[in-house]
Amino acid sequence: MPVVNVVDQNGEKVSQVELPEELFNVKVKPAVLHEVVTMQLASRRSGTASVKNRSDIRGSRRKLFRQKGTGRARRGDIKSPLLRGGGVVFGPKPRSFAYKVPKRVRKLALKMALTSKLKENKLVVLKDFGLKEVKTKGFLQVLSALNLGSTLIVEDRKDETLELSSRNIPYVKVLRAEGLNTYDILKYESLLLLEPVIQTLEGRLSA
Repeated sequence: MPVVNVVDQNGEKVSQVELPEELFNVKVKPAVLHEVVTMQLASRRSGTASVKNRSDIRGSRRKLFRQKGTGRARRGDIKSPLLRGGGVVFGPKPRSFAYKVPKRVRKLALKMALTSKLKENKLVVLKDFGLKEVKTKGFLQVLSALNLGSTLIVEDRKDETLELSSRNIPYVKVLRAEGLNTYDILKYESLLLLEPVIQTLEGRLSA
C-alpha cells in the first residue's frame, strides 16, 4: 500500500498516510484516459452554432418570374439557397455533442489519473490550509511553501475562505471531492489533496 507524507502549510512533514491500493496503484492505460477526457470535452461543447434555413428567411414566397420563355434558369422564390440572402442548406443547428462512456470506465480512468500523479511525484497531501481570512496573498504563501505552481486542490467540504482566496489565480482550481474528475486531474501539473479527502474518495470509488 503506497504511503505518502502529510505536510502542513509550511511544507513540513507532520505525519504519514496510507493511500488505498485500489485507487493509487492501478495500471495506467492512456487509451482509457483519452476516451474519458474526450467524452468530458465533448460534453462541454456549447453546440450553439446556427444558420437560417429557407423557412427562417423573411421574404415573399412568390415565384420571381415565369418558368418558361425568359431564357433564364427556372427560379423559385427569393428565399432560394441559390440566391444571395437566401436560406442555407444543411447548415448547423443547435445540438448537443454529449455522449456517455460506461460508469466503470469513468471510475477506472479517475483511478488511473490519481495513480499517474502519485507515480510522477506530483501528489501532495496537506493537513489543512489554515487560512483565517479571505486573502490571496496568504493563499499564495502556502503554495510557495509547498513549491507548487499549476495545481488542482481538492477539499472534503465547502471552505469559502479557501475558494475565495484562490479564485483570482488562473493556474489554480479548487474542487470538492464529489466533483473530482479525470480531465481536471490531468490538466493541472500538481494535485493537492486535503487529508480527509482520501477517505472520501475511497468511499466513492471503491464501491
